[in-house]
Amino acid sequence: MIGRIRGTLIEKQPPTICVDVGGVGYEIDVPMSTLYQMPELGAQVNLFTHLAIREDAHVLFGFSSLNERSTFKALIKVTGIGARTALSLLSGMSAEELADAITRQETSRLVKIPGIGKKTAERLLLELRGKLGADLGSGGAVSATPNSRDDVLHALEALGYSNKEASIAVKALPDDIDVSEGIKQALKSLSRA
Repeated sequence: MIGRIRGTLIEKQPPTICVDVGGVGYEIDVPMSTLYQMPELGAQVNLFTHLAIREDAHVLFGFSSLNERSTFKALIKVTGIGARTALSLLSGMSAEELADAITRQETSRLVKIPGIGKKTAERLLLELRGKLGADLGSGGAVSATPNSRDDVLHALEALGYSNKEASIAVKALPDDIDVSEGIKQALKSLSRA
């Protein structure tokens, strides 16, 4: 496995760059967030990498940080998410923004990324819940019972309310409410609207 590449940047053709390491040019696919951080051609670069081996190709992916690489690895473990889709996600939002969207269960932020539909976004939220969002650490306060609010939100969406309507109703709920009472109160407020 190739875990890190350090060498001279000799070519940029988004989303691929080429890094010369001891006379060997490695083509590396990078998310746009990493590409924007690349120096001018001829400068030294240091990338964390992930090597994907398929039947038809060996593809090297590069990232500017360990967090970005670990996010990529978590994404490609999700059912139906390939390396290209994961790269697209990391090109559309930073690893921190993605972790925040997962923690807050915000489908609407994910569907703005090209190639991510509603079902794919929901699958990402479901499979990465508690994994990717846990990386968020101290970045933003989350209420003491985020799961009950999330469960109320999902229940309202399952009943046919839009994400926007359900989010507004959930925000009006007290922090310490349980799921069943939260659904009842949210439905009352939505019926008045």
